[in-house]
Amino acid sequence: LEMVDKCRPDLILMDLMMPILDGFEVTKAIKEKDDTKVIPVVIVSAASDKQRRLKAVELGADDFLTKPVDTVELKARVKSLLKVKAYNDHMLRDKLELEMEVAKRTDQLKMAFDKIKLASLEVIFRLSRAAEYRDRGTGEHIKRMSHYAAALARRLGHNQEVVEALLYATPMHDIGKIGIPDSILLKPGKHDLAEWETMKQHTRIGSRIVEGSDYGFIKLAGIIALTHHEHWDGGGYPLGLRGTQIPAVGRITAVADVFDAMTTSRPYRPQPIPVEETFEYIRDSAGTHFDPEMVEAFFAIREEVLNIKEQFSDENHREEPV
Repeated sequence: LEMVDKCRPDLILMDLMMPILDGFEVTKAIKEKDDTKVIPVVIVSAASDKQRRLKAVELGADDFLTKPVDTVELKARVKSLLKVKAYNDHMLRDKLELEMEVAKRTDQLKMAFDKIKLASLEVIFRLSRAAEYRDRGTGEHIKRMSHYAAALARRLGHNQEVVEALLYATPMHDIGKIGIPDSILLKPGKHDLAEWETMKQHTRIGSRIVEGSDYGFIKLAGIIALTHHEHWDGGGYPLGLRGTQIPAVGRITAVADVFDAMTTSRPYRPQPIPVEETFEYIRDSAGTHFDPEMVEAFFAIREEVLNIKEQFSDENHREEPV
């Protein structure tokens, strides 16, 4: 058996009666191992009873010859088995080469798919900036809040598919602002009642912009655009949903969006609200503006939130508004 492991013979010819291990035991050991089971085993024995022949075959022997052996017959059988072995070796090599090629192509496809996903995400970010540029100056808001939302979803126990979908979908939460006039969107002071009613329409506009898509994350973006301004107590807009009537993705995005909006400058509020004060507002608004479960989870990822805020800060990504 040690010799078989070392040299991998093309064929094994052996007697039944051997010291230490007999032919049956050796055959069984060879045929039980994946890397040696294809080696043909021919047993040569003076024993000619049917029971031993059957046992040898059951254990995996490829042939059984009775002594005295006819050399012509032995050569013919060995030649035949070697042909089968050569064919099996060829098939095994082809199988291994095919598996390696499939693995290589699979890796290449995965890399290509990952590049497409990254490119798609970049396109989403850049298109979403069209709305963000108009009232925020830079497009970093959509990056921050999408990462806040993804981190919050992860903390809440959502699987990676949902977390990734949120990362793709949340940048489009305010895409409807494209349809809001600059005179209202960029107004530095407080909106009057009519202006505020117009401003609130960005949720419905955003939902209509992305409706009709067959892609899951685009559908999710429509839900987020429509519901991220709904309040837990029913006091939000545009539908006046309350509690769990509000889709979870809308409740998640609400926390992420408000945190970033409060901690950055806006046309109507040039100075950002301090982070600690913003966290206090979110805590105090649990059960009214926000889902209490979302608030608890948001506080649990406080350090991650602050790291995201720093990573995508406007100062680190300064751009000229358009």
